[in-house]
Amino acid sequence: MKKVNIGGVPEHFNLAWYLTLKNGDYKKENINLRWHDYAGGTGAMCKALRNKEIDIAVILTEGIVKDIIDGNPSKIVQTFVQTPLIWGVHVAHNSSYKTIEDLKGMKAAISRYGSGSHLMAYINAENNKWDLKKDLDFEVIKNLDGAVEGLTTGRADYFLWEKFTTKPLVDDGIFRRIDNCPSPWPCFVIAVREDFIESNKDDLATILEIINNTTSEFKEIPSIDKTIANRYGQQLEDVQEWLNITEWSQNLIDRQTIMNVQKQLHALNIIPEIVDYKKLTISSSLNGK
Repeated sequence: MKKVNIGGVPEHFNLAWYLTLKNGDYKKENINLRWHDYAGGTGAMCKALRNKEIDIAVILTEGIVKDIIDGNPSKIVQTFVQTPLIWGVHVAHNSSYKTIEDLKGMKAAISRYGSGSHLMAYINAENNKWDLKKDLDFEVIKNLDGAVEGLTTGRADYFLWEKFTTKPLVDDGIFRRIDNCPSPWPCFVIAVREDFIESNKDDLATILEIINNTTSEFKEIPSIDKTIANRYGQQLEDVQEWLNITEWSQNLIDRQTIMNVQKQLHALNIIPEIVDYKKLTISSSLNGK
């Protein structure tokens, strides 16, 4: 049986993977798919891909684009979630910050440099016409638990993270969300190490077929809203809102979207150059088209 390691954030977006693993769908195809949670998010998964700790990552679009350009020998094989990620801009519940303008020049908590929380802090600053050199400062906090500690103790002032994941912390009076900052592109893609693609085309195609069959019918799964609410400690009405605004994809990210991502990142000096579409992607049919 072929062992394959895959990584992703331990969040509701990835429940389809859990369900297919629980059903033994991959083992039926002689694939031992092993899921690894990365609470540290995209930056941690980029490192794991480079170190060959995982073969596949379900990862934020902007983060993997940046890291491939920086030398990560991986390719995007498919979009996973087509809709944007809604990033909440959070502060400690009892902080004095009330508006986005109050955060200008303050310290943003980020999981690590190159992570989604880091890159979206730039997008948020750009959206609000801040000076990107003077008005941004960062504190590395590793993960969501680190953000709770960092904001509560005042080591950092604000934190961008997916709004529904952090909603229980808002409900519990730990964080206060003062604004939302949607990503300007599809949020999650599936990225795979190039050497794995070369030597495991059939297994990879099988894995993608299984997960795509599940995501294409995900919203029709009976009581899926209750399952998500129970598993991730969320309010049922929040889950239902999230399901209404979230769409999965079974297709390769298109050329124009990749160009838009790169243009934004390049304008913010996050990437040094804009590269060809084929440097970042390979079709999910894995024939290089």
